Amino acid sequence: MRIIIAPDSFKGSLSAKEAAFAIKAGIRKALPESAIFIAPMADGGEGTMDCLVEQTNGTTVSANVLNPLGLEIRSGFGVSGDTVTCIIELAMASGLFLIGEEERNPMLTTTYGFGQLIRAGLDSGCRKFILGLGGSATNDGGAGMLQALGVKLLDEDGKELPYGGGNLGRLAHIDLTDLDPRLKESTFTVACDVDNPFIGPNGASYVFGPQKGATAEMAYELDCNLHHYADILKSSTGVAIHNVPGAGAAGGVAGAIIAVLGGKLQSGFDIVAETTNLEEYVQGSDLVITGEGQTDFQTARGKTPCGVARIARKHGVPVIVLSGSIGKGIDALYQEGVHAVVSIMNRPMSLSEAMEQAAELLEQQAEQLIRIYMIGR
Repeated sequence: MRIIIAPDSFKGSLSAKEAAFAIKAGIRKALPESAIFIAPMADGGEGTMDCLVEQTNGTTVSANVLNPLGLEIRSGFGVSGDTVTCIIELAMASGLFLIGEEERNPMLTTTYGFGQLIRAGLDSGCRKFILGLGGSATNDGGAGMLQALGVKLLDEDGKELPYGGGNLGRLAHIDLTDLDPRLKESTFTVACDVDNPFIGPNGASYVFGPQKGATAEMAYELDCNLHHYADILKSSTGVAIHNVPGAGAAGGVAGAIIAVLGGKLQSGFDIVAETTNLEEYVQGSDLVITGEGQTDFQTARGKTPCGVARIARKHGVPVIVLSGSIGKGIDALYQEGVHAVVSIMNRPMSLSEAMEQAAELLEQQAEQLIRIYMIGR
């Protein structure tokens, strides 16, 4: 029997690779002679860099960058096995997890560090970039990123704007003269699984701002500032990003990448699946097991288990999802190729307990799942 294990990470507990090996251990107990293939996955968010570096026999590179508050930290990026593809997670430099809850203020936070990682990738010889935008602490429309890449954002007096989305309302001119020339030799693929536009009620500021510490008043001001910024970006580049689906990702970073770097948006899962040749693994298999920390209505909107199921459905291979917890709205997954969603919980327990014991629970449930599955074979 040929089984493919293709989970996402269980956030806060296990990496995708660790989850895959726990599932494999459980399967081995129930079916020791089976042919098992491991394909750790990601959907453009946390773990994407590690997944792509691992699957392509790549390397990781360290770099000093500024965090969302402008303080220097040690960060890094990945280089795939082809040595020309750079994989960067925005959260590694500009992520919400890098600052305390009391420090969250999207009026001030910057993506400058993310731009520094791109520049470090260029210095390493990379000219193809895969950018994961999940988990940002920012709402500056990628302004900080552009500043790190040589763009000057100037006020009416010709002075450089300070960091943060709260200052974009003072923007008078964008000077692209010193934009790093190596960027013209490069391609940028943005892992993006949201369709929010740059501005408006469904845009970056109103939808994602509150998660980053924005009050209702802040969200209004940030949206106005991004509108003004988008107007000037259009006059400087000829590209209108105001209402482009997905341009609002990561506080508008995606919009700046489209307008200035010529970036293209693509499903994060699709990027990972293509890079790791997941479909080749799945074709001709008997069963696919995937998983994630929380499975609910959002999973069917392009998260890893749904992406895995869509590929497996093309080849008539059944898919089972092992989940840390199951929320509302999972019925939509059954239309995408998922055959069952199974919780790994084996008794009442707290979230902290479940996270601490995630590997053990995954192994136990994987074993029982295979024993049940084999009854009918």
